[in-house]
This record gives sequence, structure tokens and C-alpha cells, in this order.
Amino acid sequence: HDGERMSDEQVKVFDDVLRRRVLTRLRTENELRRGIEQGELRVVYQPVVELVGGTVTAVEALVRWQHPERGVIGPMDFLPLAEQSGLITSLTSHVLEEALAQSRQWADEGIDLTVAVNVSSRSLLDMTFPDEVKALIERHGVERDRLQLELTERSLIGDLARARDVIGRLHELGVRLSVDDFGTGYSSLSRLVMLPLDELKIDRSFVMDIDSDGPGAAIVRSTIDLGHHLGLEVVAEGVETETTLAELRELGCDAVQGYHLLRPLPADEVGVWLRARAGGRLRA
Repeated sequence: HDGERMSDEQVKVFDDVLRRRVLTRLRTENELRRGIEQGELRVVYQPVVELVGGTVTAVEALVRWQHPERGVIGPMDFLPLAEQSGLITSLTSHVLEEALAQSRQWADEGIDLTVAVNVSSRSLLDMTFPDEVKALIERHGVERDRLQLELTERSLIGDLARARDVIGRLHELGVRLSVDDFGTGYSSLSRLVMLPLDELKIDRSFVMDIDSDGPGAAIVRSTIDLGHHLGLEVVAEGVETETTLAELRELGCDAVQGYHLLRPLPADEVGVWLRARAGGRLRA
């Protein structure tokens, strides 16, 4: 600043740092592409439990990357790259395929659950996506309302006209539709009202504030009221304490998920957990 120019050495250091970042990104992108192709992406499941009665009505399918050298990589360390590079499309297809196959297996075992899968903003702008969903549902013989697609609030900020068309076609298929991470995307209420939604999921950052009665607690209360006035079910994510669970029950929240109930686990372990609770009932 103040008219000073970068020295040749400073320029070299900057160029070296930038080059390393670019090379690291390219390497990670190639590894992720290979990982998707070679089955390194693992799907785990976290139950959603009704607060009245304790029935497990759904599980959310979540993805982890089992890297051959770096071990398990969490979603926040690769999903943004997948979005930016366009790999999110094949990743979404992979998770849908796995989740619907698992839903069919659970149904055959007498476990009746809705399986929720996160959908990227790219999928909401892809006019072929509803056809892909329909084909996968038919291939696995799953009841259509046993699939729930979770749309992030941020994904509704862009081309709403096109997204509404895709969402409308998904609704016509009979799948359930949910807005995930509600409260973090700054979308207008009018955008939500015009969509055929079934559920709102309150973001964990607000839910975790309930214990301390922080500002997020007010958002949780108002979101529960808003969702019910719109005729939607309301689910709170990120429930980690008994105090939070009790408060959400008092506020009239419909269902919860979080580490206090069960952390995300492979399908076989979730199945054991469900059967141990006599058909999916949680003692809460």
C-alpha cells in the first residue's frame, strides 16, 4: 500500500503459494473423481426421531470419503470442491443409488423408513434430474413417499423459476421435499411459500443455542411456529443434550436428529440400533 510495489521476492513467494494451492485443488479434484468411480464414497445414516412417541420415522443419508491414504474425510472438506467442479452431480447420483438400495433392503426386513438425501443447487437446475429420480425409484421398487429430497435454503436463492419447475416435477412424482439448514440461507419467505414443501429442518447452529438461551433460541421458536402455520413438519438438527431435547419438546418441535440420539452410522449398525428399540421406538 501507499504506492509501494511488491518486491521480486514477494512476487515469487505469492506465485509459489498460489501455484501450490492450484495444484492441491487439482490433485484433490482428480482424487475425488477417482474416489466416486471406485466406490470410496461411503453413505452413513442418522435417524430422525419423533418427539411425541419416540418413533423413528426417517434416516438422513450422509456421505463420507474413505480416502485410501488420508482416511475418513468429512463432507465439509470435499463437498464444496464437488460443487465448484461439477462432481456434485455424480456424487448425488451415487448417494441416491445407495440410499434407495438400502431403503429397499430395510423394507424387505420389515423396517419402514423414509430415507432423506441432500440435493445440490446444480440438481435443482437440471431438467433431467426428476427423470433420474423416477428411474432410480422404479429400479429399486421403493414407495415414492419413502424418499425425501432435502434442498438447502441457499440453493433457492438463484434461478427460482427454473428450480420451481424441477421441484414441481419432483413433487408430482410423490417424493417428500424438505428445506435443510433453514435460517442460514437468507431466502425470502415468499420463496418458501410458493414451493410444495413437506418439512423444514432447523440448522444445528441455532439448535445448539437453546441450552444457553442465545439468539438462536428465538429463531428456533419462531421457525417452529412458522413451519406449523405453513402446514409443515419441523425437524431440529444437531441435538446434543437432554436439555435441548426437552426444550424442543416443550416448544412443539415435531422431530429431532443429532448425536444425543445417534451419530451417523453405517446401515447395518443403524439396523441393529433400530431393532434393539423394538421396531424403532426411542425411550426419551
